[in-house]
This record gives sequence, structure tokens and C-alpha cells, in this order.
Amino acid sequence: MIRIGLDRVCAAPDPRLRNKRLALLANQASTNSAFVHGRDLVQQAYPGQLTCLFSPQHGFFSEKQDNMIESDHGIDAVSGLPVYSLYGETRRPYPDMFAEVDVLLVDLIDVGTRVYTFIWTVVHCLEVAAQVGIRVMILDRPNPIGGHLIEGNVLREDCASFVGLHRIPMRHGLTMGELTMLCNIELGIHAELDVVPVQGWKRAVMFPATGYPWVFPSPNMPTFATALVYPGQVIWEGTNISEGRGTTMPFELFGAPVLDHQEVLNGLAPHDLPGCVLRPLCFEPTSGKWMGRKCSGFQIHVTDTELFRPYRTSLALMQVIHRLYPDQFAYKPPPYEYEFERLPMDLILGDTLLRQALEQGVPIQELEQGWQQDLEEYRQRRQAVLLYD
Repeated sequence: MIRIGLDRVCAAPDPRLRNKRLALLANQASTNSAFVHGRDLVQQAYPGQLTCLFSPQHGFFSEKQDNMIESDHGIDAVSGLPVYSLYGETRRPYPDMFAEVDVLLVDLIDVGTRVYTFIWTVVHCLEVAAQVGIRVMILDRPNPIGGHLIEGNVLREDCASFVGLHRIPMRHGLTMGELTMLCNIELGIHAELDVVPVQGWKRAVMFPATGYPWVFPSPNMPTFATALVYPGQVIWEGTNISEGRGTTMPFELFGAPVLDHQEVLNGLAPHDLPGCVLRPLCFEPTSGKWMGRKCSGFQIHVTDTELFRPYRTSLALMQVIHRLYPDQFAYKPPPYEYEFERLPMDLILGDTLLRQALEQGVPIQELEQGWQQDLEEYRQRRQAVLLYD
């Protein structure tokens, strides 16, 4: 039986939290298997100790849609506690936000992808916690797309941003707790950090086998199927190709008015893209890119979660579309996640040279071979923080 960190820390009083003033970084997906919110569970288990709440990108209720759509500070209607937004006028907590806090509890759903910003919010919290001398406790959850598969190039330091602050690959294969420990050590933060591990989880177990219900952690992450394709499909955010926002299947769907189904499929023929089927279709976004326009595109159907390589698949697609439609394909210009000069695609890929190689038609398998040494070094580095078999 799998029990997440939230369940474990609230099942019986943790001596590390006795008589401590607590804060909780969470959003509406921070629930247990019975859909009871973490804020309520912490208040029940530690009466009178919870002093405030913090919310990441998209807001406490995951109501804000896209990048650089901010949420304000507010008051939680249920508990009456202040809610400090860490994706608004600041992305880093001010020291005085921790004035009434001894321990910051973190219960956020990560989706196993470098560019998902929740982990970088946690890193900023670690930095300020170390500065003011409070403890951080991660209430860990499984990596929904598994902790055994790693894919992609390792972030280059010149491409660091709020969609990647440390040298990890796109699909990092760690839980929030493990990744926080890695960043705390390797970024030299050295905050007081505890992790409450998931009980009973194995690295190869993906989300459907955990027994927990999927509660969407952000508005465009509605299902596990979305999370599975996201490590690749997120690259469309850096282009004028629709990533399916404004549809009921973001990231599973992608396309643009200019695409021709058969041309794209023919272009993909030389690529080895196992574990998925690209099903041709058309869709009409109700918001975002190409709103109200008919887009030709595809739905990615994952047929084998072990064989499927989301990053490889989407890189191959982008390379083919860039080659087929050089006059219509375009990169999104800045700003992107509060970066106002650098190209968003470089921040997403984490390597300017990778973008250039894709444009030049370097085969994807050759690119993958080129980053194997970095991946092996990453595998060695992460050994120090692995909590699960």
C-alpha cells in the first residue's frame, strides 16, 4: 500500500513539528486519497499551529491559465489564513513572509519535467529559509511518470531560468523530495531540510498504479496522459505551433493551420519513435494560439509507457515541421517566464546549441548520443539523494 508524505505526517504527530509554527506551500491538488485538502489535514493534526499558506504558479486553486499570468496574495476563505502568492509580484518569498513560521511544509505535485515551475518555487523557498533560519519539510509524492526513466539533455548554465535553475535533464526521474535534496546540496543552499518519503512506492511505478486519484496540479495538466507526453510536448510553448491550450486535451493535441498530416508523417518515417501512435485530426482552440482557427495536427496516443520517449518524439516532430514549413514555423519571442531577452525555446530546451542542431537537421539519435555523458554524470550525482528502490 502506498501512502504519500501528507498522509504520513498527518496520521500521527511528528515530533519534529511539536509546538512549531507551520506554513504550507500547496495548491488545490494537495489532497489525500479521499480528496481532503492538506490544509485541513494539517490543521486537524496540528491544531492552532498553521499560520499561513503559500501558492505556486497558477494560484492556490490552479485557476490561472498560462505563463506570466499572476495571482495575488489573499485570504483563504476556509481557514481564514493569509495566502502568499509566489507567482505574482514576487516569485521568491520575502523574509518577512516567514516571520511567523518555524517549518515550511511543502505538498506539491511535480510531474517529472524540468520546466514545470513548482520545483523552482521550492528552491527559492529553500534559499530564503536558509537565510532566515527556518526548516523546510517536503511531504513527498510519487513521480507520476516514474522514477526509473531519464531522458533529455542536461540544462546548460547559460540557459538557466525559472523553467530550469539547475543542471538536470528534461525528464529527471526524481520525486519532489529527491530533487529538492539534490538542489539543496548542489546549489550550495544548505537549508535545514527534511523529506517525509512516500511509503511503499517503487521507482518503476507510474501514477495509475499508485491507487491515488489524479487531481490536476495545474489547469493544463488535466490527466496522467497529459503528464506522460509533457516532457516533450512542452517545447511547443516556444513556438507558434499550438500545444493544445484552449482544447480539452492540452499537450496531447498539437498542430497549426499550415500542417499537412501526410507530409508530417512522411517526414517522421526515418525516426524511431516507439511506444506511441500519432493520430491525425483537426481541432479549433477556444483560446491561446490560433484561437477560433482550424488546426491540422495530431493526438499522441501512448501505447507503451516503458518504450515511449516523449522528448525524442517531440524533438523529431519539431525538426520535421521546421524543415517542411520554414516560412510558417516561428519561435515565440520573449518574454517568457519573466525572461525578456533570451529566446523562450532556448530556455525550454536548456541548450542553445541543441536548438541550432535541430535547425541544421542533425539526426535526433545523434543528438541523444551527444548528451549521454552528461546523463551518466547526472545518474551518478543523483545517487546521493535516491530515497526509493
